[in-house]
Amino acid sequence: MLSRIAEGVWTHQSELLENNAIVVQGRTGVLLVDPGLTGAEMACLASDLRGLNQSVVAGFATHPDWDHVLWHPDLGEATRYGTALCAATMRGFRANADWKSRAAAELPPEIAEDTPLDLFGLITGLPAGTARLPWDGPQVQIIEHPAHAPGHAALLIEERGVLLAGDMLSDVLVPNLDELNDTNDPIEEYLVGLRLLEGMAGKVDSVVPGHGSVGGADELRARIEMDRAYVLVLSEGRVPTDLRVGPTAKPGWEWVSEISVGHVQRLAERNERGATPDHRSDHDTFE
Repeated sequence: MLSRIAEGVWTHQSELLENNAIVVQGRTGVLLVDPGLTGAEMACLASDLRGLNQSVVAGFATHPDWDHVLWHPDLGEATRYGTALCAATMRGFRANADWKSRAAAELPPEIAEDTPLDLFGLITGLPAGTARLPWDGPQVQIIEHPAHAPGHAALLIEERGVLLAGDMLSDVLVPNLDELNDTNDPIEEYLVGLRLLEGMAGKVDSVVPGHGSVGGADELRARIEMDRAYVLVLSEGRVPTDLRVGPTAKPGWEWVSEISVGHVQRLAERNERGATPDHRSDHDTFE
């Protein structure tokens, strides 16, 4: 079911993982960002749009995680955009002969048989540095940053004061670092992403995370501070004390604690290999 959050902007939330698909009204149809998760949910979303006499004229994937690059035939054949790096990541993934079985292996078992993969990851990359989404609707600013995943981007719907944060600023899911290799600095990358989103705060009335609940302007700033504090504690080699972790986690989200423990372990291993700098001095930077 579509839930209105601003003029011409709706969300459609999945049951599992509380993924937020976002619908933005344009002049000739809608922009659809990060649809998912199951075939039934995407078909329901398509039905809701038909009920509004709307078709999808453009799509966007905020980043190349499996749950953000799904699609369903009922949603039509609109171009699905992403950053150049997001699209390149998905092209590389689909270039493997066994890509579909590898994608299926990433799916939670609860929905593995109900999530269609034929249209998985078919993303059209925008030229590097593209600042605005090319579509016939409200201006949408693209805020690309290195946090969480390659080619991650937030979207600011300027005329509506809505920030689509991708997999950041969640009230249920802790920051998840990009630790794919030893050549990047996942802590600094996440801090860079937070700084860029913080720079948008004065233009935002509502923030929509990839997972969890929509927040207002005050909640946006609070979530930025919460995520920053979390990441900086990780950089010190400690499991953060956070409302989203442990006994204070939302019921059904207790598994998030495993993400925190896993990050501490992997960052320690990277430090032993000399792959990750010490960020304790960054406390002074953000106070």
